[in-house]
Amino acid sequence: MVSLESLKAKILSGSLPLHVAIIMDGNGRWARQRGLPRTAGHRYGVDAVKKVVRIAGELNIKFLTLFTFSTENWKRPKSEVSAILDLLFETTRKELDELLENNVKLITTGDIESLSPDRCNILKEAVNRTSGNTGLTLNLALNYSGRLEILQAVKNIAADALKGKIDPRTIDERLFSRYLMTNGLPDPDLLIRTSGERRISNFFLWQMSYTELYVTDVLWPDFSETEFCKAILDFQKRERRFGQVKEPTR
Repeated sequence: MVSLESLKAKILSGSLPLHVAIIMDGNGRWARQRGLPRTAGHRYGVDAVKKVVRIAGELNIKFLTLFTFSTENWKRPKSEVSAILDLLFETTRKELDELLENNVKLITTGDIESLSPDRCNILKEAVNRTSGNTGLTLNLALNYSGRLEILQAVKNIAADALKGKIDPRTIDERLFSRYLMTNGLPDPDLLIRTSGERRISNFFLWQMSYTELYVTDVLWPDFSETEFCKAILDFQKRERRFGQVKEPTR
């Protein structure tokens, strides 16, 4: 069996993705398979988050986005939603010292202002205290919707056009991107989705136009450092042409 250290060494000898995004799926199924409540799956999923953040930092990945909670997740049973959010902010508070120790910068993408004030303040404190860190940037996509993000960007562009702040004729991809919640972040090079589902679930609809997709049947609580390395190694085998045709060599 190949060791984790040898996998890391192999990865570091190749070209690294600048930005990795993950749809963390399968907590509920993991719990159901073990006769546990769905909330237990979410709690065990926290361990997977810690492992991935740690290995991403060790591999010198610059940006890691975790799709933490979507706007659609509010449709789940209230007890599960409450448990997920309580766990998220409990973990944020507990792991803040480790984030600081490991030079991890925490940011968010999504509508966090609509969360309860106490939860929002916990997150804002963590973001503020880690703002000077220069290692891995950990982005939590929280209360996020790709479609709503695009709609909000269109509304803001239209409003600025009416105010005369921008000329509609100058609107291009670069300008549009500045109105997105991810302004300042590079588009993801690699999207990892666990649990075998083959859809992007309203996540980064604009940003993932040329993102490489990696789907694994592993359920999120079982996703390990080794599984993350497998995804990176698979990415390194890809030929990214961005719509261009590679000229044949003679």
